[in-house]
Amino acid sequence: MQSDIIIVGAGAAGSFAALVAAQMGKTVTVFEKNDFIGRKLRITGKGRCNLTNNCSTQELLNNVPVNSRFLYSAFSAFNSQDVMDFFENLGVSLKTERGNRVFPVSDNAAEIVDALANALRQYGVKIIHKRVTSLIIQSGVCIGVRAGDTEYSSNSVLIACGGKSYPVTGSTGDGYMLAESAGHTITPTYPSLVPLVSVEKYCSELMGLSLRNVVVKLFDHDKLIYSELGEMLFTHFGVSGPLILSASSHMREMEKGRYKLLIDLKPALDEKKLDERIQRDFAENQNRDFVNAIRKLLPAKLIPVAVRLSGIPENLKINAVTKEQRRKFAALLKAFPITVADFRPIDEAIVTSGGVCVKEINPKTMESKLVKGLFFAGEVIDVDAYTGGFNLQIAFSTAHSAALNM
Repeated sequence: MQSDIIIVGAGAAGSFAALVAAQMGKTVTVFEKNDFIGRKLRITGKGRCNLTNNCSTQELLNNVPVNSRFLYSAFSAFNSQDVMDFFENLGVSLKTERGNRVFPVSDNAAEIVDALANALRQYGVKIIHKRVTSLIIQSGVCIGVRAGDTEYSSNSVLIACGGKSYPVTGSTGDGYMLAESAGHTITPTYPSLVPLVSVEKYCSELMGLSLRNVVVKLFDHDKLIYSELGEMLFTHFGVSGPLILSASSHMREMEKGRYKLLIDLKPALDEKKLDERIQRDFAENQNRDFVNAIRKLLPAKLIPVAVRLSGIPENLKINAVTKEQRRKFAALLKAFPITVADFRPIDEAIVTSGGVCVKEINPKTMESKLVKGLFFAGEVIDVDAYTGGFNLQIAFSTAHSAALNM
């Protein structure tokens, strides 16, 4: 069976590339081992599908901590406005929310998948529900794939079958195996945008507590590698939420105790102003126990843990708290410590960090520098970004570049 283009994987990148290529008049065959397309796309953004981020090309690049320079051409050729226009032309109404995150007005990820599926049918894209087991490469040129006992030939092959995150959706690392078989280097893969397990047991005491407008700072040993204002959540195993997921994308090889989080619970106040605020609270509660005098400063659930970490006896009267104890307590509020023990499992990660080495891919065309006619798009490439629609933008931009050049 002959097609102009074969695409391995019908997720965000694969489906998008198939549609762009078909709209240009190419015959396209897509291999998808799941029973339907876009399985992972259906659960992104908690089922709402954060399609992209409504920002400039430079801001897109600023939100890619891993190999952002590789994406310059792809983002320049097809930016977030292009993504929004594309889906609105498919009949999907979009809206921009806090943080410039773009969602369908329906808040339903299935609408995005259905719009792609309908358009693929309309343009005659053939979808075969089989797993591709190998590439067919002759004289340094990729001329097709094998799926089961059958060979399928084409002029170009696009590998777009994701990473290893959410394996239940079919992202089981097949793309890495295929790329490696073609001679490509796979940089070590890690979970990214993933919750973190803490060394300290007090996180489990705080389970369910959500903190807003805090600053999370991440240290690799003593070096600050990430700092951002936003939201986070305590869980039974450690910490999660947008700030934590973004922080995790800066972590590489995990060693217990290598990474430390310091949470600024009062980022609007510098240490001097915070000390003045604490003194005012103390002045109003001169004869009360310390544990009862800080109720206006912290969420109720956080108070017992903060008191323990401060080293100030909970029943010490406020008028007996020393200046040194008060300042130590203020310092704790500016740098609440959490030591990272580990990532949560990769099947809880939103994306995979690592993948096909970007030095072996042409950044303008997404074609392999090693094998002619072999292309890559999406999460299988060693690029990953923060939460906020940036990873789907990578999928669409790289898919667009590949589709134009296949």
